[in-house]
Amino acid sequence: MKTVTEVIMPQLAESLVSATIDKWLKQPGDTVEMYEPIAEIITDKVTAELPSTLRGTVVKILAGAGETVPVGAPICLIETVSDNAPSASSPNGAIAGATAAVSTSSGAAHDQAQCDQSMRSRYSPAVQQLAAEHKLDLTVIPGTGLGGRITRKDVLAYVAAGGNAGGRQQANASQTQPSSIPTAAASQPENTTHVAVRSSGLHLSETPRIPQVEVEGQPIPGRGETFIDVTPIRNTIAQKMRQSVTEIPHGWMMIEVDVTNLVVARNKLKDEFMKREGVNLTYLAFFIKAVVNAIKEYPIINSVWAVDKIIVKRDINISLSVGTEDSVITPVIKNADQKNISGLAREIDVLARKTREGKLKLDDVQGGTFTVNNTGSFGAILTQPIINYPQAAIITFESIVKRPVVINDMLAVRSMANVCLSLDHRILDGVICGRFLQKVKETLEAFDAETKLY
Repeated sequence: MKTVTEVIMPQLAESLVSATIDKWLKQPGDTVEMYEPIAEIITDKVTAELPSTLRGTVVKILAGAGETVPVGAPICLIETVSDNAPSASSPNGAIAGATAAVSTSSGAAHDQAQCDQSMRSRYSPAVQQLAAEHKLDLTVIPGTGLGGRITRKDVLAYVAAGGNAGGRQQANASQTQPSSIPTAAASQPENTTHVAVRSSGLHLSETPRIPQVEVEGQPIPGRGETFIDVTPIRNTIAQKMRQSVTEIPHGWMMIEVDVTNLVVARNKLKDEFMKREGVNLTYLAFFIKAVVNAIKEYPIINSVWAVDKIIVKRDINISLSVGTEDSVITPVIKNADQKNISGLAREIDVLARKTREGKLKLDDVQGGTFTVNNTGSFGAILTQPIINYPQAAIITFESIVKRPVVINDMLAVRSMANVCLSLDHRILDGVICGRFLQKVKETLEAFDAETKLY
């Protein structure tokens, strides 16, 4: 006997009260297997694939793309065979829904995207870099993005399926990518010495991962303008940023740090660390260690505003700003105060890779108490970050730049970096933040070649 069952919006996290349907991966009439993704949904944390808790046929979609649906509300109807179909309202069904894997906003292919190939030959820098690393010929990879464009997810799926074009990518690069923007990885032959591309600063040991923003849409006749639809994830970011700047009275402070000894220490330790751990020893690991030490001394920094109370968090969970092709996501290093520099370096590498590959889980982005950014990786020397609501502050580490500095009335060339802090002036004042930054500075300047990583 066949029955029609409602599929409801699951509660993917304790604090989640609603989610937005980004796109449907299944349409009425499509068959669906147990745990097969049926839609992409957007929460205030991540974009996730929603797996089906039923096996059957999609009968009707109850919530359209772009619609925000409360937790527990029905989103579609699936026709099932009663003796094989588990209950959609059962605890196991809800748990299955809560284990949705994160995906990028590219999603699965639509029939319309497969027909429209107008963007087929336009490759983002991230796609080019992946193709260069795996020696792939982009012309043979199916594209599921808008207008047939190839996304990072397409390249990773092609690699996972065993696809490899070998040396054809390098041999045909100039013919197959005439309109693309070259990156250092894509344009550098294997048999030549790699030359780092920099605009300024020691952070830039490789080409920065800068999103490729494409103006897509129909131009307006008679006007030099183009309308672009705001994606759900961009809308979520806009709402959170507006909430932050309207509810939080931002203050701002900057301090200058001499990291000459840190640069020497990292250069001495990084090769051995790479051999031993298999990950890069970045400046960010040292910076987070310095920030954590300062938070332990000034715990009020690790707090949130609760109208008539200030809640000081016991755990120090560092939110790490990571840029993707179309958004900024903040995965969390849990209990960062319990990790040494080596442990922080491994966490940074894992979270950054999972973010860019779309493999984050909801637990990876929850529980952050203080946010650290690394705008220096793009060569920035002065940034005023917006606080990651509802946290009390956000700090950013700027580019390391060699500058003439006066020491004991004598000029010396030193490696200098700015550290910038935005603060919630309801909770924090200049005195406590000044002392906090001084502690960060003190720790960073104390790192040297004898610094223990373990």
